[in-house]
Amino acid sequence: MSAVQNESRKRSKKRFGAGQHSKRWKGSRELEVGMQGILITCNMNQRKCTAEAFNLLSEYADQLYGPEKLQDNGSSGEEDVDVALKKEVAQLQASGTMQEKRFQALDSGANNVIFIRTQNLESDKLVHHILSDLHTTKKKKSRMILRMLPVTGTCKAFQEDMLRYLSTFLEPWFKTPNCATYQVAFKSRNSSHNKREEIIKSIAGLVGKLNRKNKVDLTNPELTIIVEVIKAVCCISVVKDYTLYRKYNVQEVVKEDSPKPDVNTAKTDTNTTEQVEKSSVAETDQEEKKVEEESDKNVQQDNMEGEGEEEKEPTQETASN
Repeated sequence: MSAVQNESRKRSKKRFGAGQHSKRWKGSRELEVGMQGILITCNMNQRKCTAEAFNLLSEYADQLYGPEKLQDNGSSGEEDVDVALKKEVAQLQASGTMQEKRFQALDSGANNVIFIRTQNLESDKLVHHILSDLHTTKKKKSRMILRMLPVTGTCKAFQEDMLRYLSTFLEPWFKTPNCATYQVAFKSRNSSHNKREEIIKSIAGLVGKLNRKNKVDLTNPELTIIVEVIKAVCCISVVKDYTLYRKYNVQEVVKEDSPKPDVNTAKTDTNTTEQVEKSSVAETDQEEKKVEEESDKNVQQDNMEGEGEEEKEPTQETASN
């Protein structure tokens, strides 16, 4: 009887150990604090969107940084797999470093949002280069990708951690003698402990302390502070031409520009946090409404009711805030 119990305990330990290993393996493929990359919102089909993203990013990364050079292990197509693997391991051990690919798709933690981790490149520079070319050529190069947002910094998604991180992160753009007009674009997904109004007021306060000459511009700011919270991770970047490039929307940026009446001209010279809040809320509502409309079209075309419901969640979250 005791032998049976011992065998049962051994099996339990094995199962427990396997579960722990599986959890660690999965974690390495998720968005985590300390990573840099690109957040991509997609038009329902995440698999096709990921493929489009890799093609688009690789095309323009080759232009900026040259073709990606992956280590050649010198194996031929007929070489035994075990031999080739041993040779590759030996080369990696000899170099003392693990070679990582330029782009790696990870689980972002939110539906219809993809995180592409980047290595050895500046994600903000790459995304700006892509949008600049699309804006100039008006050539549509994707169907599933909606927005591409660079992530140049990440921290824990708690207000005290975010403010502590941002107080240093924002210095290159806003600390004396540097100054700029700016706006804040805040979005939270699958996270309820951060209040938009409080976060934006706090960020505006930080920017004001760095240099009093920093001014809010809700029409055509020089810089936009992007803050994207997904679960327990806060993704941050400071970008240029956010308004010109249609909030970094690759579908909108290729459309011909059409003049629109400026109804807020009389209000753009003030520097109040309340205006920053209103701008961010309006921006989020409009963007999520657009994503929802695009999703509904695809639900009708592709009969993907399940994913269509998931896409509507951010809109409900926005309304509740």
